[in-house]
Amino acid sequence: MIRSTFQKLALSTFLISMPLQVYAQDAAAVADRLKELLAAQSMDMDWQAVSGDTSKMVLEGVTLATPGENERLSIGNVTFEGVAEENGGYRIDTVSTEPYRFTEDKTDVELSPLVLSGVSLPAAGSSDVVASMLMYDSASLASLDVKSGDKPVFSLSNLSMEVTPPKDGKAMEFTGSVEKFTADLSGVEDPKSKAVLDGLGYRNISGYIEASGSWQPSDGTMSLSQYDVTVDNAGTLGLTFGIGGYTPAFLKSMQDLQKKIAEQPETDNSTLGLAALGLMQQLTLQGATIRFDDDSLTSKVLDYMARQQGVKPSDIANQAKAIVPFLTAQLNNPELSGQITAAVGQFLDEPQSIAVKAEPGSPVPFALIAAGAMSAPLELPKTLGVTVRANEE
Repeated sequence: MIRSTFQKLALSTFLISMPLQVYAQDAAAVADRLKELLAAQSMDMDWQAVSGDTSKMVLEGVTLATPGENERLSIGNVTFEGVAEENGGYRIDTVSTEPYRFTEDKTDVELSPLVLSGVSLPAAGSSDVVASMLMYDSASLASLDVKSGDKPVFSLSNLSMEVTPPKDGKAMEFTGSVEKFTADLSGVEDPKSKAVLDGLGYRNISGYIEASGSWQPSDGTMSLSQYDVTVDNAGTLGLTFGIGGYTPAFLKSMQDLQKKIAEQPETDNSTLGLAALGLMQQLTLQGATIRFDDDSLTSKVLDYMARQQGVKPSDIANQAKAIVPFLTAQLNNPELSGQITAAVGQFLDEPQSIAVKAEPGSPVPFALIAAGAMSAPLELPKTLGVTVRANEE
Protein backbone atom coordinates (compact mmCIF):
# COMPACT_ATOMS: atom_id res chain seq x y z
CA MET A 1 0.00 0.00 0.00
CA ILE A 2 2.74 2.43 0.98
CA ARG A 3 4.81 1.43 -2.07
CA SER A 4 1.78 1.96 -4.32
CA THR A 5 1.16 5.40 -2.80
CA PHE A 6 4.80 6.46 -3.36
CA GLN A 7 4.68 5.20 -6.95
CA LYS A 8 1.55 7.25 -7.65
CA LEU A 9 3.08 10.28 -5.96
CA ALA A 10 6.27 9.94 -8.01
CA LEU A 11 4.29 9.58 -11.24
CA SER A 12 2.17 12.62 -10.38
CA THR A 13 5.28 14.69 -9.63
CA PHE A 14 6.84 13.63 -12.94
CA LEU A 15 3.71 14.51 -14.93
CA ILE A 16 3.42 17.90 -13.23
CA SER A 17 7.10 18.72 -13.81
CA MET A 18 7.10 17.70 -17.49
CA PRO A 19 5.64 21.00 -18.79
CA LEU A 20 8.14 22.94 -16.67
CA GLN A 21 11.02 20.96 -18.17
CA VAL A 22 9.71 21.49 -21.70
CA TYR A 23 9.21 25.22 -21.09
CA ALA A 24 12.73 25.53 -19.72
CA GLN A 25 14.12 23.80 -22.81
CA ASP A 26 12.09 26.11 -25.07
CA ALA A 27 13.31 29.17 -23.20
CA ALA A 28 16.92 28.04 -23.52
CA ALA A 29 16.41 27.37 -27.24
CA VAL A 30 15.04 30.89 -27.77
CA ALA A 31 18.03 32.38 -25.93
CA ASP A 32 20.48 30.28 -27.95
CA ARG A 33 18.88 31.35 -31.23
CA LEU A 34 19.10 35.02 -30.26
CA LYS A 35 22.76 34.50 -29.40
CA GLU A 36 23.40 32.97 -32.85
CA LEU A 37 21.70 35.86 -34.66
CA LEU A 38 23.63 38.48 -32.71
CA ALA A 39 26.87 36.59 -33.34
CA ALA A 40 26.21 36.91 -37.09
CA GLN A 41 26.19 40.67 -36.51
CA SER A 42 29.49 40.53 -34.55
CA MET A 43 27.85 40.87 -31.15
CA ASP A 44 28.59 38.29 -28.46
CA MET A 45 25.78 37.85 -25.94
CA ASP A 46 26.01 35.76 -22.78
CA TRP A 47 23.88 35.27 -19.66
CA GLN A 48 24.01 33.60 -16.27
CA ALA A 49 20.63 31.83 -16.22
CA VAL A 50 17.30 31.40 -17.99
CA SER A 51 14.06 31.31 -16.03
CA GLY A 52 10.34 31.20 -16.83
CA ASP A 53 8.57 29.74 -19.83
CA THR A 54 7.43 30.79 -23.28
CA SER A 55 4.66 33.00 -21.88
CA LYS A 56 7.29 34.97 -19.96
CA MET A 57 10.97 34.14 -19.77
CA VAL A 58 13.92 36.06 -18.36
CA LEU A 59 17.57 36.00 -19.34
CA GLU A 60 19.38 36.86 -16.13
CA GLY A 61 22.72 38.66 -15.96
CA VAL A 62 23.00 39.43 -19.68
CA THR A 63 26.32 40.78 -20.98
CA LEU A 64 27.37 41.96 -24.43
CA ALA A 65 30.73 42.38 -26.15
CA THR A 66 31.98 43.30 -29.61
CA PRO A 67 34.98 41.80 -31.45
CA GLY A 68 38.31 42.82 -29.98
CA GLU A 69 36.77 44.12 -26.76
CA ASN A 70 37.88 42.37 -23.58
CA GLU A 71 35.47 44.26 -21.35
CA ARG A 72 31.84 43.12 -21.45
CA LEU A 73 28.86 45.44 -21.07
CA SER A 74 26.49 44.28 -18.36
CA ILE A 75 22.84 45.14 -19.10
CA GLY A 76 21.12 43.06 -16.40
CA ASN A 77 17.97 41.02 -17.07
CA VAL A 78 16.17 40.83 -20.41
CA THR A 79 12.51 39.76 -20.42
CA PHE A 80 10.72 37.95 -23.28
CA GLU A 81 6.91 37.84 -23.30
CA GLY A 82 4.62 35.95 -25.64
CA VAL A 83 7.07 33.59 -27.36
CA ALA A 84 5.64 31.41 -30.14
CA GLU A 85 7.19 29.14 -32.77
CA GLU A 86 7.01 30.53 -36.31
CA ASN A 87 8.29 28.77 -39.45
CA GLY A 88 10.95 26.94 -37.47
CA GLY A 89 11.98 30.09 -35.65
CA TYR A 90 10.33 32.26 -33.01
CA ARG A 91 8.02 35.25 -32.84
CA ILE A 92 8.14 37.29 -29.62
CA ASP A 93 5.51 39.84 -28.62
CA THR A 94 7.93 41.98 -26.58
CA VAL A 95 11.58 41.96 -25.53
CA SER A 96 12.47 44.46 -22.81
CA THR A 97 15.54 45.39 -20.78
CA GLU A 98 15.76 46.68 -17.25
CA PRO A 99 16.37 50.36 -16.45
CA TYR A 100 20.08 50.93 -16.96
CA ARG A 101 22.57 53.28 -15.35
CA PHE A 102 26.31 53.77 -15.55
CA THR A 103 28.79 56.37 -14.36
CA GLU A 104 32.02 57.45 -16.02
CA ASP A 105 34.23 60.44 -15.16
CA LYS A 106 31.55 61.97 -12.92
CA THR A 107 28.96 61.67 -15.68
CA ASP A 108 25.82 59.67 -14.89
CA VAL A 109 23.73 58.15 -17.69
CA GLU A 110 20.29 56.70 -16.99
CA LEU A 111 18.14 54.87 -19.53
CA SER A 112 14.60 53.64 -19.16
CA PRO A 113 13.81 50.08 -20.35
CA LEU A 114 14.27 49.51 -24.07
CA VAL A 115 11.21 47.71 -25.45
CA LEU A 116 11.17 45.86 -28.78
CA SER A 117 7.80 44.66 -30.11
CA GLY A 118 7.07 42.02 -32.73
CA VAL A 119 10.56 40.52 -32.63
CA SER A 120 11.26 37.79 -35.19
CA LEU A 121 14.02 35.20 -34.66
CA PRO A 122 14.16 33.31 -37.97
CA ALA A 123 15.02 29.65 -38.19
CA ALA A 124 18.66 28.62 -38.61
CA GLY A 125 20.06 27.26 -41.85
CA SER A 126 18.65 29.73 -44.38
CA SER A 127 21.04 30.86 -47.11
CA ASP A 128 18.90 33.96 -47.65
CA VAL A 129 20.58 36.78 -45.71
CA VAL A 130 17.38 38.84 -45.48
CA ALA A 131 15.28 35.88 -44.34
CA SER A 132 17.83 35.12 -41.62
CA MET A 133 17.95 38.65 -40.19
CA LEU A 134 16.70 39.52 -36.73
CA MET A 135 13.76 41.88 -37.24
CA TYR A 136 11.33 43.83 -35.08
CA ASP A 137 8.17 45.85 -35.73
CA SER A 138 8.83 48.68 -33.29
CA ALA A 139 11.24 49.90 -30.63
CA SER A 140 10.75 52.46 -27.90
CA LEU A 141 12.81 54.15 -25.21
CA ALA A 142 10.88 56.39 -22.82
CA SER A 143 13.82 58.40 -21.53
CA LEU A 144 17.56 58.97 -21.47
CA ASP A 145 19.11 61.36 -18.96
CA VAL A 146 22.70 62.53 -18.64
CA LYS A 147 23.97 64.36 -15.57
CA SER A 148 27.31 65.87 -14.67
CA GLY A 149 27.44 65.60 -10.92
CA ASP A 150 23.90 66.47 -9.89
CA LYS A 151 23.33 68.81 -12.82
CA PRO A 152 21.23 67.65 -15.81
CA VAL A 153 23.08 68.29 -19.09
CA PHE A 154 21.06 66.30 -21.63
CA SER A 155 17.74 64.50 -21.77
CA LEU A 156 15.76 62.67 -24.39
CA SER A 157 12.16 61.49 -24.18
CA ASN A 158 10.00 59.10 -26.19
CA LEU A 159 12.39 57.73 -28.79
CA SER A 160 10.47 55.42 -31.11
CA MET A 161 11.10 53.41 -34.26
CA GLU A 162 8.60 51.65 -36.52
CA VAL A 163 9.78 49.06 -39.06
CA THR A 164 7.97 47.28 -41.89
CA PRO A 165 10.17 44.26 -42.76
CA PRO A 166 10.85 43.49 -46.45
CA LYS A 167 8.33 40.95 -47.73
CA ASP A 168 7.03 39.70 -51.09
CA GLY A 169 9.53 41.83 -52.99
CA LYS A 170 8.58 45.04 -51.18
CA ALA A 171 11.13 47.33 -49.56
CA MET A 172 11.71 47.55 -45.84
CA GLU A 173 10.43 50.90 -44.58
CA PHE A 174 11.17 52.62 -41.31
CA THR A 175 10.24 55.77 -39.42
CA GLY A 176 11.69 57.10 -36.21
CA SER A 177 11.38 60.08 -33.92
CA VAL A 178 12.46 61.65 -30.67
CA GLU A 179 9.56 63.59 -29.19
CA LYS A 180 11.81 65.94 -27.27
CA PHE A 181 15.43 66.50 -26.32
CA THR A 182 16.96 69.16 -24.09
CA ALA A 183 20.54 70.25 -23.49
CA ASP A 184 22.07 72.58 -20.92
CA LEU A 185 25.06 74.27 -22.54
CA SER A 186 25.91 76.46 -19.56
CA GLY A 187 28.65 74.02 -18.62
CA VAL A 188 30.72 74.91 -21.71
CA GLU A 189 34.13 75.86 -20.34
CA ASP A 190 35.64 77.84 -23.23
CA PRO A 191 34.96 81.54 -22.39
CA LYS A 192 34.53 82.61 -26.04
CA SER A 193 32.09 79.80 -26.86
CA LYS A 194 30.18 80.48 -23.66
CA ALA A 195 29.92 84.18 -24.48
CA VAL A 196 28.54 83.36 -27.95
CA LEU A 197 25.93 80.96 -26.56
CA ASP A 198 24.86 83.51 -23.96
CA GLY A 199 24.74 86.25 -26.58
CA LEU A 200 22.54 84.16 -28.86
CA GLY A 201 20.28 83.03 -26.02
CA TYR A 202 21.10 79.34 -26.41
CA ARG A 203 22.36 78.46 -22.96
CA ASN A 204 19.52 75.93 -22.81
CA ILE A 205 18.12 74.37 -25.96
CA SER A 206 15.33 71.94 -26.77
CA GLY A 207 13.98 70.28 -29.88
CA TYR A 208 12.92 67.08 -31.58
CA ILE A 209 14.07 64.59 -34.25
CA GLU A 210 12.22 62.95 -37.16
CA ALA A 211 13.52 60.31 -39.56
CA SER A 212 12.27 57.94 -42.25
CA GLY A 213 13.69 55.77 -44.99
CA SER A 214 13.61 52.48 -46.85
CA TRP A 215 15.76 49.58 -48.05
CA GLN A 216 15.07 47.45 -51.11
CA PRO A 217 17.05 44.18 -50.80
CA SER A 218 16.44 43.17 -54.43
CA ASP A 219 18.56 45.98 -55.88
CA GLY A 220 20.39 47.19 -52.75
CA THR A 221 18.92 50.70 -52.78
CA MET A 222 18.88 52.34 -49.37
CA SER A 223 17.24 55.73 -48.95
CA LEU A 224 17.20 58.06 -45.98
CA SER A 225 14.32 60.29 -47.04
CA GLN A 226 14.28 62.33 -43.83
CA TYR A 227 16.60 62.98 -40.92
CA ASP A 228 15.65 66.30 -39.39
CA VAL A 229 17.03 67.68 -36.14
CA THR A 230 15.00 70.68 -35.06
CA VAL A 231 16.17 73.08 -32.35
CA ASP A 232 13.38 75.27 -31.03
CA ASN A 233 13.74 78.97 -31.92
CA ALA A 234 16.79 78.22 -34.06
CA GLY A 235 16.07 76.03 -37.08
CA THR A 236 16.10 72.55 -38.60
CA LEU A 237 19.15 70.77 -39.98
CA GLY A 238 18.10 68.04 -42.40
CA LEU A 239 19.97 65.23 -44.14
CA THR A 240 18.84 62.89 -46.92
CA PHE A 241 20.76 60.44 -49.07
CA GLY A 242 20.38 57.52 -51.43
CA ILE A 243 22.95 54.76 -51.88
CA GLY A 244 23.08 51.70 -54.09
CA GLY A 245 24.77 48.34 -53.76
CA TYR A 246 23.60 47.63 -50.20
CA THR A 247 22.48 44.17 -51.26
CA PRO A 248 22.13 40.98 -49.19
CA ALA A 249 25.40 39.82 -50.80
CA PHE A 250 27.11 43.00 -49.57
CA LEU A 251 25.71 42.39 -46.07
CA LYS A 252 27.04 38.83 -46.14
CA SER A 253 30.49 40.04 -47.23
CA MET A 254 30.50 42.65 -44.49
CA GLN A 255 29.53 40.06 -41.87
CA ASP A 256 32.29 37.74 -43.10
CA LEU A 257 34.84 40.55 -42.83
CA GLN A 258 33.67 41.34 -39.29
CA LYS A 259 34.05 37.69 -38.34
CA LYS A 260 37.54 37.59 -39.83
CA ILE A 261 38.54 40.66 -37.84
CA ALA A 262 37.16 39.07 -34.67
CA GLU A 263 38.81 35.69 -35.27
CA GLN A 264 42.15 37.07 -36.50
CA PRO A 265 42.83 40.32 -34.62
CA GLU A 266 46.50 40.09 -35.58
CA THR A 267 45.69 40.38 -39.29
CA ASP A 268 47.70 43.11 -41.02
CA ASN A 269 45.77 46.39 -41.17
CA SER A 270 46.70 46.93 -44.82
CA THR A 271 45.04 43.63 -45.73
CA LEU A 272 41.88 44.60 -43.88
CA GLY A 273 42.01 48.04 -45.50
CA LEU A 274 42.07 46.51 -48.97
CA ALA A 275 39.16 44.26 -48.06
CA ALA A 276 37.18 47.23 -46.75
CA LEU A 277 38.04 49.22 -49.89
CA GLY A 278 36.72 46.34 -51.98
CA LEU A 279 33.43 46.49 -50.09
CA MET A 280 33.25 50.26 -50.54
CA GLN A 281 33.62 49.76 -54.28
CA GLN A 282 30.28 47.94 -54.23
CA LEU A 283 28.46 50.92 -52.70
CA THR A 284 27.45 53.90 -54.81
CA LEU A 285 26.15 57.36 -53.96
CA GLN A 286 22.95 58.16 -55.82
CA GLY A 287 22.42 61.54 -54.21
CA ALA A 288 22.48 63.50 -50.96
CA THR A 289 21.19 66.75 -49.48
CA ILE A 290 22.12 68.86 -46.48
CA ARG A 291 19.55 71.55 -45.77
CA PHE A 292 19.02 74.21 -43.10
CA ASP A 293 15.59 75.75 -42.53
CA ASP A 294 15.89 78.89 -40.47
CA ASP A 295 13.77 79.70 -37.43
CA SER A 296 15.42 82.91 -36.17
CA LEU A 297 19.00 81.58 -35.77
CA THR A 298 20.34 83.65 -38.68
CA SER A 299 18.91 86.92 -37.42
CA LYS A 300 20.23 86.21 -33.92
CA VAL A 301 23.73 85.58 -35.28
CA LEU A 302 23.65 88.79 -37.34
CA ASP A 303 22.36 90.77 -34.35
CA TYR A 304 25.06 89.34 -32.07
CA MET A 305 27.90 90.09 -34.51
CA ALA A 306 26.53 93.57 -35.13
CA ARG A 307 26.54 94.32 -31.40
CA GLN A 308 30.14 93.12 -31.16
CA GLN A 309 31.26 95.45 -33.95
CA GLY A 310 28.93 98.36 -33.19
CA VAL A 311 27.22 98.26 -36.59
CA LYS A 312 23.83 97.28 -38.04
CA PRO A 313 22.88 93.63 -38.75
CA SER A 314 22.46 94.59 -42.43
CA ASP A 315 26.10 95.75 -42.48
CA ILE A 316 27.23 92.30 -41.27
CA ALA A 317 25.10 90.63 -43.95
CA ASN A 318 26.61 92.86 -46.66
CA GLN A 319 30.14 92.11 -45.43
CA ALA A 320 29.42 88.37 -45.64
CA LYS A 321 27.99 88.69 -49.15
CA ALA A 322 31.08 90.63 -50.27
CA ILE A 323 33.52 88.03 -48.87
CA VAL A 324 31.82 84.92 -50.28
CA PRO A 325 32.96 85.36 -53.94
CA PHE A 326 36.62 85.58 -52.86
CA LEU A 327 36.31 82.45 -50.72
CA THR A 328 34.52 80.40 -53.38
CA ALA A 329 36.97 81.43 -56.10
CA GLN A 330 39.38 78.90 -54.60
CA LEU A 331 37.05 76.11 -55.80
CA ASN A 332 38.14 76.81 -59.38
CA ASN A 333 34.53 76.17 -60.39
CA PRO A 334 32.91 79.42 -61.64
CA GLU A 335 29.44 77.89 -61.97
CA LEU A 336 29.38 76.52 -58.42
CA SER A 337 31.01 79.69 -57.09
CA GLY A 338 28.25 81.75 -58.67
CA GLN A 339 25.58 79.48 -57.18
CA ILE A 340 27.03 79.77 -53.67
CA THR A 341 27.34 83.54 -53.94
CA ALA A 342 23.75 83.91 -55.14
CA ALA A 343 22.36 81.48 -52.58
CA VAL A 344 24.13 83.11 -49.63
CA GLY A 345 22.95 86.53 -50.78
CA GLN A 346 19.32 85.39 -51.09
CA PHE A 347 19.44 83.63 -47.74
CA LEU A 348 20.94 86.58 -45.85
CA ASP A 349 18.43 88.99 -47.40
CA GLU A 350 15.50 86.73 -46.47
CA PRO A 351 16.51 83.79 -44.24
CA GLN A 352 14.29 80.83 -45.11
CA SER A 353 16.35 77.86 -46.21
CA ILE A 354 19.66 76.96 -47.82
CA ALA A 355 20.53 73.56 -49.24
CA VAL A 356 23.59 71.81 -50.65
CA LYS A 357 22.71 68.95 -52.99
CA ALA A 358 24.78 66.23 -54.64
CA GLU A 359 23.00 64.95 -57.75
CA PRO A 360 25.47 62.98 -59.90
CA GLY A 361 24.43 62.05 -63.42
CA SER A 362 24.98 58.39 -62.52
CA PRO A 363 25.74 56.63 -59.21
CA VAL A 364 29.30 57.22 -58.02
CA PRO A 365 31.25 54.46 -56.18
CA PHE A 366 32.24 55.44 -52.65
CA ALA A 367 35.78 54.27 -53.35
CA LEU A 368 35.99 56.79 -56.22
CA ILE A 369 34.72 59.54 -53.91
CA ALA A 370 37.37 58.68 -51.31
CA ALA A 371 40.11 58.60 -53.95
CA GLY A 372 38.93 61.88 -55.46
CA ALA A 373 38.86 63.58 -52.07
CA MET A 374 42.54 62.72 -51.61
CA SER A 375 43.90 63.21 -55.13
CA ALA A 376 41.71 65.89 -56.76
CA PRO A 377 39.37 67.49 -54.20
CA LEU A 378 38.54 70.44 -56.45
CA GLU A 379 37.08 68.06 -59.05
CA LEU A 380 34.84 66.31 -56.55
CA PRO A 381 31.95 68.84 -56.72
CA LYS A 382 31.78 68.29 -60.49
CA THR A 383 31.85 64.51 -60.08
CA LEU A 384 29.03 64.62 -57.54
CA GLY A 385 26.98 67.27 -59.32
CA VAL A 386 26.96 69.63 -56.33
CA THR A 387 24.53 72.54 -56.37
CA VAL A 388 23.64 75.20 -53.76
CA ARG A 389 20.22 76.83 -53.61
CA ALA A 390 18.42 79.13 -51.17
CA ASN A 391 14.77 79.63 -50.24
CA GLU A 392 13.42 76.74 -52.29
CA GLU A 393 10.67 74.37 -51.18
